[in-house]
Amino acid sequence: MSIEIKTVGVIGAGQMGSGIAHVCSLAGFDVRLHDLSEDRIHTGLATINGNMARQVSKEAITDAERQAALSRIQPAPTYDDLAACDIVIEAATENEEVKRKIFTALCPSLRPETMIATNTSSISITRLAASTDRPERFIGIHFMNPVPVMQLVELIRGIATEDPTYESAKEFIGKLGKTTTVSEDFPAFIVNRILLPMINEAIYTLYEGVGSVEAIDTAMRLGANHPMGPLQLADFIGLDTCLSVMQVLHEGLADSKYRPCPLLVKYVEAGWLGRKAKRGFYDYRGEKPVPTR
Repeated sequence: MSIEIKTVGVIGAGQMGSGIAHVCSLAGFDVRLHDLSEDRIHTGLATINGNMARQVSKEAITDAERQAALSRIQPAPTYDDLAACDIVIEAATENEEVKRKIFTALCPSLRPETMIATNTSSISITRLAASTDRPERFIGIHFMNPVPVMQLVELIRGIATEDPTYESAKEFIGKLGKTTTVSEDFPAFIVNRILLPMINEAIYTLYEGVGSVEAIDTAMRLGANHPMGPLQLADFIGLDTCLSVMQVLHEGLADSKYRPCPLLVKYVEAGWLGRKAKRGFYDYRGEKPVPTR
């Protein structure tokens, strides 16, 4: 039988974690939000409040719904504060070692029946599950960014994931008003297996001098009817995340077509990570973004 989910734990109060907490609280779930420090948690709560306020201004939700949703989110400074959760969703940085350490430290604080999910966009669910004491209750729930806006959620089963875990996760996502697609546990799953090589190729196109940042993004917006250009999208995702996904693809599939572009590597080494660092393929420090190449 599936597991009834009432209280959701979220590990990571950054862009993805705050978005997950946002949609869960609006859907009526109690949420416990954890991060490395209480300052980060409060920053995440402020982000959620601001994003909900924008929804109110657009009449997507009422102010009463905003206040009720915010009241359902509680800070969880320690893993022990997640003990009452029915599912805990990890939304930390896209680094396998970091995620495995989180799961190893988290499990002793949870009830045996509590489900664990990871929001990884590329890493093996089976390997991550092996770092827990409950691989049968472990699943990949990959939300798209920005979570409150994007409709799709990828569900990925590890080799040990049992049917009740999958059914509970699918029912949970349905209650969030999202649509699920199911991916097998291969590197980068479906969306990023297709999307990130396209972005990487756009960076190669820039690297090889085929076109400028502005030319490449304009070409794909107007020539392929994409809502934003691939370099603008890379900045939005975070160039460090783009690099991590490409490295997972390159290592996991052993195919040279997934080799990260050297220019992407150079930008990450420079700390030019996109919007969050105020500089990537565009410079965001002025009134409007300006291409950096």
